[in-house]
Amino acid sequence: MLRLSGITRRYGDVCALERLSFEVPDNRYVALLGASGSGKTTLLRLIAGFEEPDAGQVWLEGKRLDGVPTHERDVGFVFQNFALFPHLNVFDNVAYGLRHRARNPLGSASEIRDRTMAILDLVGLKGFERRAVGAISGGQRQRVALARTLVTEPRVVLLDEPLGALDANLRARMCEELRAIRERQGVTFLHVTGSETEALVMGDEVAVLAEGRIVQAARPAELFALPGNAAAARHLNAWNILSGRVRDGALLTGTGSLALPRPLPEGKPAQMAVRFDQIDICAPGQVPPGRDHFSARYVAGEFNGATALAFFQTDDGQLIQVTDHLSAPRLPVMTEGTDYALHFAPGAALVFEGAGA
Repeated sequence: MLRLSGITRRYGDVCALERLSFEVPDNRYVALLGASGSGKTTLLRLIAGFEEPDAGQVWLEGKRLDGVPTHERDVGFVFQNFALFPHLNVFDNVAYGLRHRARNPLGSASEIRDRTMAILDLVGLKGFERRAVGAISGGQRQRVALARTLVTEPRVVLLDEPLGALDANLRARMCEELRAIRERQGVTFLHVTGSETEALVMGDEVAVLAEGRIVQAARPAELFALPGNAAAARHLNAWNILSGRVRDGALLTGTGSLALPRPLPEGKPAQMAVRFDQIDICAPGQVPPGRDHFSARYVAGEFNGATALAFFQTDDGQLIQVTDHLSAPRLPVMTEGTDYALHFAPGAALVFEGAGA
């Protein structure tokens, strides 16, 4: 098990990570989701040993890693730009770590060949061993980088946005391949990404990094359906979040008063989250009984194939999104610049105490 305890990392006056604690179980695919600048790559670099924390500890299978040189940590790192050696072919890129690692480098040409060819077969690159890395596709280069890491048999593999440089179709295919490779190897993957879709697809568990800390870690379906706080909900890009203050058992927001699904302390700030696909639209004054609602002006629509997005703006300037699944469309035809009532079942809303960011 990889365990981070009270990790803090500062760059001058900027705190990238603050007292972060987190556990990554053995033999799991864990996706770390965070916005740009949230500290995702910093966290990986601390685990790998490229940087050291200002405070806190890093443990792997009961051994403390902070302060241990990078090459002695038994941690693999797959860089976002792949970091392949351009003057070496596919085989020699993958075999490099076996030949030149600091501990127990292999001198047997036959053993190097057998292990290198076995890992190339595992990642689907058998027959490409003599190709120049500049003569293969982006997805194949990504697999070379992964094979180069896996061939040394690390206990943990860190992946720094490994799909970011690939096109959409190739990214979707590589998601499936990475999961299959990890399962066959039985090694722990910690995969950082800024894409909520990628994190939910890839991870056996998804951890959300915000404001220098892990704000929630859960299985993908649980995280998507029940984010535990507004920061986690915001990172999923599926929830509208309305901020306000509790007044007389309701949340008083910039767009009106909304019923609270559970009691909250009077006068305190709070936030309400309603998922994009759980909001319906109707004309003002035609809200069905028992539905909570607020008003907003229709701004624009966006067609995405199987789904369509509708964008609204509230009186206080907040952008609201509504998703319509075209296999079962439910939204009416709308006119830009017109006000509508956005309504939802009271049980669809989640509320969180505290002020919004």
